[in-house]
Amino acid sequence: MRAIMMTMTTLSNPGTPSNQSNPNSTPVIRIDNARLVENDRPVTVTVANNVVAAVTPADDRTGRANHPDLPVPDEIVDADGRWIIPGLWDGHTHFTQWSATFGRLDLLAATSASEAMAMLRDYLDTRRRSPEGLNSNAFVVGMRFRHSLWSDSEQPTLAAIDAVSGDQPVALSSADMHCGWVNSAAARKLGVHVGESGLVGELEWFDAYCRLDDANGAEQLRLIRAAERDAAGKGVVGICDYEMADTIGQWTARFAVGLDLLRVRAGIYPERIEQAVADGWRGGAEIPGSHGLAHATTLKLISDGSLNTRSAYCSQPYSNIMPETHGVLSYSPEQIEHYMTVAKDNGFDVACHAIGDAANAVVLDAFASTGARGAIEHAQQLRPDDVKRFVELGLTASVQPQHAVDDRDVVSRYWAGMDAIPFPYRTLHDAGVPLRFGSDAPVAVLDPWVAMAAAVYRTDNDRDAYQPEQRLDARTALASSTFGHGIAPQAGAPADLVLLDRNPLAADSAATLRSTPVAATMCASRWTHLTL
Repeated sequence: MRAIMMTMTTLSNPGTPSNQSNPNSTPVIRIDNARLVENDRPVTVTVANNVVAAVTPADDRTGRANHPDLPVPDEIVDADGRWIIPGLWDGHTHFTQWSATFGRLDLLAATSASEAMAMLRDYLDTRRRSPEGLNSNAFVVGMRFRHSLWSDSEQPTLAAIDAVSGDQPVALSSADMHCGWVNSAAARKLGVHVGESGLVGELEWFDAYCRLDDANGAEQLRLIRAAERDAAGKGVVGICDYEMADTIGQWTARFAVGLDLLRVRAGIYPERIEQAVADGWRGGAEIPGSHGLAHATTLKLISDGSLNTRSAYCSQPYSNIMPETHGVLSYSPEQIEHYMTVAKDNGFDVACHAIGDAANAVVLDAFASTGARGAIEHAQQLRPDDVKRFVELGLTASVQPQHAVDDRDVVSRYWAGMDAIPFPYRTLHDAGVPLRFGSDAPVAVLDPWVAMAAAVYRTDNDRDAYQPEQRLDARTALASSTFGHGIAPQAGAPADLVLLDRNPLAADSAATLRSTPVAATMCASRWTHLTL
């Protein structure tokens, strides 16, 4: 890989992220010999005062011909012909849970309940043999089992998980996070009821999951640091964190110990929003100690269940399920309107989870009646008339393209014959609806290149494209990954930039786009990732 050449006038330790992200002390950085992805045009980009100060033709290296007021750079970077884009965002994460995948049992590969239990047995045995041993009073937590694709005879049972785990409390979270598979010991410790299946669903599970561990304990902070570095290595400069917890308190503690590689838009759930308002929080307020990197911005509201848990609220019944079900609403329409009104009146935008077409219709009605602003999260199943309502209401569709690839067989199994359009990304885009890409990590990996590849190719490489008419072009996919900052650096935009070793618009396969190499990431004028 080509080296990034840097010369410095006042900075030391090039490429080392600072633990002090004070925008008042940011350097002036000039990036020479970069190229724009859309036309390969060479440019010089200057960063000053924590924004992109100028983007000038490469033959005007200093930028002074058109910008005589630009300060002398503290740092000059030779991009050596690499492509430059705005920083990437993940528009929907559960960041604490995602970071946990760097150290917890991952059951995504399990193809049956018995295979998942074999993986759990091996994990418990390994933990018991480790120098740290296994604390019999602490939860063992596993993640990402996908029972929606397991055969009817290989579904979770309480007897199976009890047989493997005994008195050790064990709680396993489904891939969509809308249910948990817990043993009797964990159920007693959490105070939840489990029947023969051992499953706990929806709001009861969300509450239980939040009590499984200390989100700011030493081990969790180590994993958060690893997850931040991993994200920066993929060109990510910011996340929308919709963790089901006290996100304001979590990020205040994290910034205090130097976990500052990302911008954070923190979501607050309905059960916490009114107390947050009573405590003086308003939408857009800066999280203490973040030096402008993190803000409490959003009411995160869940209107219905999920496809994999067969609880997304649909206008037609699920196929292959008896007794017949249409899924469920998590809150009544009146409650949804109430919480949206609280958000609007206090300056918060709204990110409202809606997967089934009936849930999307309810949520669109609530946006219309309250005048709240924001996004519908997932929008996985829509009626054509409701697509138009997104435009009329000025809403964003915050979507997770990898879900379309991961869930194609689940759609065929449980949404067969439904009239609404599943995963209608092209339909939304063609109607003029702004798209915002994310992962819903840990449901899918926190990697914007994986999301872009899924949106453009709608396949996992081994199969034909799923719903090829819903594919997006690479330019649209990239623009949907920069939180409204387009595909090229613009003067006045935040000093968040990425240098790439390959032009993503020239990718000729999903694998090529998915593996786009990131040479450097800048967040708020700091290099958070740099290959030397």
